Amino acid sequence: MKRKFGLLPRVVLAIVLGIVGGLFLPGWVARAALTFNAVFGQFLEFVIPLLIFGLVAPGIADLGRSAGRLLALTAALAYGFTLISGFGTYFVGRALFPSLLAGSEMVLPEEGEALTPYFTLAIPPVMGVMSALVLAFVLGLGMAATGSVTLKGALDDFKRIIERVIARVILPLLPLYIFGIFLSITRSGQVAGVLGVFVKLIVVIFVLTVALLLFQFSVAGLASRRNPLRMLRTMLPAYVTALGTQSSAATIPVTLERTLRLGVRPELASFVIPLCATIHLSGSMMKITACALAVSMLAGAELPTATFAGFIVLLGVTMVAAPGVPGGAIMAALGLLESMLGFDETLCGLMIATYIAMDSFGTATNVTGDGAVAVIVDAVDRKRDRKS
Repeated sequence: MKRKFGLLPRVVLAIVLGIVGGLFLPGWVARAALTFNAVFGQFLEFVIPLLIFGLVAPGIADLGRSAGRLLALTAALAYGFTLISGFGTYFVGRALFPSLLAGSEMVLPEEGEALTPYFTLAIPPVMGVMSALVLAFVLGLGMAATGSVTLKGALDDFKRIIERVIARVILPLLPLYIFGIFLSITRSGQVAGVLGVFVKLIVVIFVLTVALLLFQFSVAGLASRRNPLRMLRTMLPAYVTALGTQSSAATIPVTLERTLRLGVRPELASFVIPLCATIHLSGSMMKITACALAVSMLAGAELPTATFAGFIVLLGVTMVAAPGVPGGAIMAALGLLESMLGFDETLCGLMIATYIAMDSFGTATNVTGDGAVAVIVDAVDRKRDRKS
């Protein structure tokens, strides 16, 4: 049976080859890699607004079309947990990262030993990131309110095109992009600091995911009057499965089976779990927020709390309906990283590499937390039934 060489191994290989290549490859190879990165970076800037519009608008329309009391409750819980994850991670990072990353400032290269691309290619985007997001809100809510069929069908087709561009073009080329970034960093003699930051971030984010899951299941335990640790232990097979699949959608069967073991009614679990696979992204929010804060500190950027607050609030919406492929959430977040936090090509490349290196942990946290959301929705609905 042919084994699939997944995105994470390819990214790790690209990082290793970039470090080795930065030590031994001649300058013309480095310039060729920089040329590819310059062109690919322009293509990313062109695609990002289309990606945001193509994913968010149909996603909002889908949610609105099936709107109801349980949908509103599930969406509110999922978004609430996602925001709590983002703001909690931000404040923990503000407290820990200055000492944790001390001595690592200014490790990011500006020009990679003054090497320049052979040529660049300007590909202006058809609209700005915020324009794409606002247009997605307007059309998505409008389609939900009017029950549009024609426009919804056209945007569903557009969404499939964007998903294919991500799966067939962007994700396969990402390792080459990351290779060029780490080759440039290595030639500047600063790769050790970057790798040290990677390791520290992975440890911090893993600890934060454990704390987040304990919080979510504590809330679920209060709502259902059940032992939160027992419920969390019941959901562990879903966590382990998501570590391998790196996809909330692919883990739905296991997540659903474990949620039923928590005592959630089958008809409610069958509704909540598939929905949460799309809209509950607390693990992904944690990774992106932590990585963005750390990378901005490394770059010496002093971003105010209000800027990060706006970033977190919009990110929770932008990630909705991100494609069920490894790295989908970070692809959807790139536009906000550039427009709101001022990240350039190198910083976005480091964000992508760091995020994908921890993709399994975030996905596993997402799907495990789905069980907590289902328990809370079930408990609230049962109480309402008893009163009525």
